[in-house]
Amino acid sequence: MSLILKRASAVSMAAYVMMLVFSATGSGAAAQDKILTAGQTETISEQDAQPAANLADLVAAQPETQDVSEELSCLASAIYFESRNEPLDGQLAVGRVIVNRTKSGRFPASYCGVVKQPSQFSFVHHNKLPEVKTASPNWRKAVAVARIAHEGRWKNASEGALFFHATRVKPRWNKAVQVARIENHLFYR
Repeated sequence: MSLILKRASAVSMAAYVMMLVFSATGSGAAAQDKILTAGQTETISEQDAQPAANLADLVAAQPETQDVSEELSCLASAIYFESRNEPLDGQLAVGRVIVNRTKSGRFPASYCGVVKQPSQFSFVHHNKLPEVKTASPNWRKAVAVARIAHEGRWKNASEGALFFHATRVKPRWNKAVQVARIENHLFYR
């Protein structure tokens, strides 16, 4: 049974990738990826591609650039406002949920589209993100975590999650399959 599921998953993933490649060609989605990449001034060298000893080391190794693309800024804003007081693993999990949503076909295909989607994130009001203290250590950390989430450079317990909420709330939609609890957040597929 496991082999059948693995093969079905592989076929499904291949179909999804082909759909992305062929549907993104003229839609602007391909250009969006180029914009995000162009907004990042650093390139990943062979040394950077080596796995870090832990997530904290990987976050610390991220370059501190002032030039952050709008898309990466939206992802970092969600990490900042939703989880800046959580451990790094929890911050990364929040970022990965947004990345996963952009790839799912069920949500907007951009980070800003996902974050600004009505009724998804409580910190967004009237389709606008609040001001961020960009000089703060928490913002710099959120940007570093956003880069790691975007690049998929660190796996965590919430892989595949499309939803999350704080443990203190009981949303009506939580009939999804829970994949992880990281500090004060629950993550679902």
